Amino acid sequence: MSSPINNSVLIVDDIPTNIKVLFDILNQAGFRVSVAKNGLSALAKVQETLPNLILLDVMMPGMDGFETCRHLKANPKTKDIPVIFMTALSDTVNKVKGLQIGAVDYITKPIEYEEVLARINVHLELRRTQLKLAQEEKMSSLGQLVAGIAHEINNPVNFIYGNLTHAQNYVGDLLNLLKLYENHTVNPSPEIQAFSKSIELEFIKQDLPHLLSSMQMGTERVEKIVRSLRLFSRLEDPEFQLFNLHEGIDSTLIILSHRLKILPTDSTIHIIKEYGDIPLVECYSGKLNQVFMNLLANAIDALEESVVNRETTDTLTIWIRTKVVDDQKSVLIEITDNGVGIPLEVQQRIFEQFFTTKPLGKGTGLGLAIAHEIIVEKHGGTLQVQSTPGKGTQFLITIPIQQVIRY
Repeated sequence: MSSPINNSVLIVDDIPTNIKVLFDILNQAGFRVSVAKNGLSALAKVQETLPNLILLDVMMPGMDGFETCRHLKANPKTKDIPVIFMTALSDTVNKVKGLQIGAVDYITKPIEYEEVLARINVHLELRRTQLKLAQEEKMSSLGQLVAGIAHEINNPVNFIYGNLTHAQNYVGDLLNLLKLYENHTVNPSPEIQAFSKSIELEFIKQDLPHLLSSMQMGTERVEKIVRSLRLFSRLEDPEFQLFNLHEGIDSTLIILSHRLKILPTDSTIHIIKEYGDIPLVECYSGKLNQVFMNLLANAIDALEESVVNRETTDTLTIWIRTKVVDDQKSVLIEITDNGVGIPLEVQQRIFEQFFTTKPLGKGTGLGLAIAHEIIVEKHGGTLQVQSTPGKGTQFLITIPIQQVIRY
């Protein structure tokens, strides 16, 4: 179950005595608590703090709890926050009404300590599980989609790539044959001379080998992207396997390469790779690729924001460093950018479940809480953030080289 300290609860009640009782219960249990004394105040506060759960009194002057809940559920930003109604009413009609408009549960006054904590913890864990399942389904579907696209692209690319070598040889032979004809034909007919001029034969002889070479480079580039897509799509690894972390990072960078040019300013993000001599790591490769994708996409977002806000004149840069840590048991991966940085209050919540600073529909879909879970819980590693607003951000990942069997 997720730790209370990583969860925030908003209490909405117009009676100070009730607020104090609930505040003391939740604060003592380790939750972060905020308070609103009426419906309008709650709607304003929830936009600022996005709590993990809301305790909402039914009977309040002005906007009552039912109307407040309707507004919360109508807002895409707040509709998924669990709402537990608090009421002294015991009749079934009001309870059914609350559940019909989106509440997940009821707490009956007077408040009982164990009941409050039990219901809150149950619904927070349900929400966490729901998000985790939704994320796993989303990433599984993405992996299948990416693998399917890579497979479909791979066949025609291999066909083109395999035939380009023969095409270059054929063209070379034809150009040599043409040269022999020119050497042994003293006075070509006026018709041949006219046609040669009209098609710019001299230019074709010079440009055709370059054209085929460019086609080969382009095909190699597509083949490299396909390999990266296939590598990234390994999201459902059934067991730990040895994996080249550099290969995973490089494949992620290829997929994100279209974002390294920031429009409309045409600012270019520079990637500096300082790879150390690291061994293959025992891990879930697909899940680590998800983490790399999330952290690198976040770094690009931060650099884009610094350009949009005109907060930097420095060269936009992402540094990626790897090395074996001193104990020789883990690998350290550092991903650093010189973007806008992360405010201190956000740093304190950045790995929380449900927490995001991005507007609806923006982002890769993998939150830092899930990235933290992949690194810490699934691999026994660490994920830390160091950031100075206006200067940039650094994420530090450690991954054990060999996994300890957990019974």
